[in-house]
Amino acid sequence: MNSSALWQLVLARWRGFYREPETIFWAFVFPLLLSVALGIAFRNRAPAPAPVGVEDGAGAGALFTALAQSPALAPRRVTPEEAGRALRSGKLDAVVAPGPPPTYRFDPTRPEGRMARLLVDDALQRAAGRVDPVSARDAAVTEPGSRYIDSLIPGLAGMGLMQSGLWGVGYVIVEMRTRKLVKRLVATPMRKRDFLLGFILVRAFFLLFELPVLFGFGALAFHVPIRGSIVLLGAEALLGSLVFAGIGLLVAARAQTVQTVSGLINLVSVPMFIASGTFFSASRFPDVVQPLIRALPLTALNDALRAVMLDGAGLGGVAKETGILLAWGVVSFAVALRLFRWQ
Repeated sequence: MNSSALWQLVLARWRGFYREPETIFWAFVFPLLLSVALGIAFRNRAPAPAPVGVEDGAGAGALFTALAQSPALAPRRVTPEEAGRALRSGKLDAVVAPGPPPTYRFDPTRPEGRMARLLVDDALQRAAGRVDPVSARDAAVTEPGSRYIDSLIPGLAGMGLMQSGLWGVGYVIVEMRTRKLVKRLVATPMRKRDFLLGFILVRAFFLLFELPVLFGFGALAFHVPIRGSIVLLGAEALLGSLVFAGIGLLVAARAQTVQTVSGLINLVSVPMFIASGTFFSASRFPDVVQPLIRALPLTALNDALRAVMLDGAGLGGVAKETGILLAWGVVSFAVALRLFRWQ
């Protein structure tokens, strides 16, 4: 009887999913649109010449001629007032004021400014006759795995699993509570555990459709590689889905209104959305907060997916991340089961 009740709950949740077109859009279409937009915006291409300025004054013509010889620079003549405004607005990465000696004006906190300063100095030194004492050659690395899109696809997968778990479970439960549907279920022989477990199982079943669509699109459109085991990749994604479903249950355990649960979901998801390395590396944050960031479930999931996809890591290579996800899943579901109230 208990297994039959659980099966009926799973079927009910599944029917509720495919009868809502907006849910299908956010689960399948939105991640693809986001990957296309970001993949195009950050596609591999030759860097544009750095815009630099040459301040008017004695010797400005010789400086401009020397900088124009470098294909990595796009110099233009500016007045001192124009130079200041262009640097503040980011229209120029660096400005050279005639000397002697020439003065480089740039923002050292901007990577573009530091790079432009090096390029300007190299162009002027070579125009003055400098010869490198050591010859070197370049070996460009452009193979899949080193590009932004390669890191983005697993990050989008992790973000999608988090959003689906929190909104698809936590929000839906509270919405059912506000419509008095949860209260009516109290009169049935259904157990609380089966009710909550039904949401988790449906979220796990969605992976059979969500991940192949996203990873398949990444492979076809951008040639994103999957160097590790597909079984291990699916297992890590399944574990991540169950973890965030459990956190969604915990968020909805006592919330009484959709406004409350929406705020709680944003409170949980926004810090991970920013800090867990979905769109940029988590290493950009200070060292003092790195232990906390590494302990977040989305960070562990993103790191595990990237390790399997891009580095070909095995189970031992993602053991730490798997342990973090297991701990979050067990604790969140156990606490949610204890705190959950029908009304």
